[in-house]
Amino acid sequence: MTTAAARRPSVLVGLIGEGIAPSLSPALHELEGARHGMNYVYRTIEITAAEAAPAGMDALLDAARRLGFDGLNITHPAKQTVLGALDALSPGAAAVGAVNTVVFDGGRAVGHNTDVTGFGAAMDDDLAGCARDLVVLLGAGGAGAAVARALLDRAVADLVIVDADERRARALAEASDARAATMAELPALLADADGLVNATPMGMAAHPGAAVDVALLHARMFVADIVYRPVETALLAGARERGCRVMAGTGMAMHQAADAFEIFTGEAADRRAMLADLEDLIAAEADGSPASRGHRKGEEE
Repeated sequence: MTTAAARRPSVLVGLIGEGIAPSLSPALHELEGARHGMNYVYRTIEITAAEAAPAGMDALLDAARRLGFDGLNITHPAKQTVLGALDALSPGAAAVGAVNTVVFDGGRAVGHNTDVTGFGAAMDDDLAGCARDLVVLLGAGGAGAAVARALLDRAVADLVIVDADERRARALAEASDARAATMAELPALLADADGLVNATPMGMAAHPGAAVDVALLHARMFVADIVYRPVETALLAGARERGCRVMAGTGMAMHQAADAFEIFTGEAADRRAMLADLEDLIAAEADGSPASRGHRKGEEE
């Protein structure tokens, strides 16, 4: 047993969000905790959109602290409404104005954003050496804001943000060192782009299809998708066929979970093992196997 595990034999964390019953996060975190010899318990806390209001988040965090939770993951629709309940923000969380991880540090609740660090680490793993002069980001929601920050932190010279809601794209571009474009401008942009990142739900089982016409992709560009269920989205399949370098969403999902685990416990996560666990959980879920049904599943999105 490690020193940190000996100090903290039990760790209690949770996920607050709406529609989180399918989450893979509990199983992923608990498997990693077991590797460290911890009694690591991860609970899901389902809320409604109304309960995600600032007053509701104040009450939820106060209750979690009193019940002995060490920390919480936060997902839709509370990543921004939780801000007022916190005592401090990490630089990454402050930069994007959203939080997906809260740690209780003594009497303080400190917010972090491991979507930013998770995407950045995945990019370092899978897209090292790729040209980054012009990158197109699809999606200007909470995930898009985190990805935009990570891309800019990794020396993207010209980041162009495109969203079906043009006002949202402009707002994120103005808040970042980026520019906005319309869906109609995509073909011309992609013709010259070094990379494309999908930060929309397109490609998920509930939103089938590719986020863009794959005929617009070319072999000189990289294509990354933050969707990881399924691992091979329609966008990535089309990108591979056209010779693009690709990055699946599993890397970001693993790294953001590993970063949260380290924040909660102070222990270094075994990222290679966590990626294997995540791939196994996704495969079991797709197969509908008893192993899949035996895990509590879900994702932090």
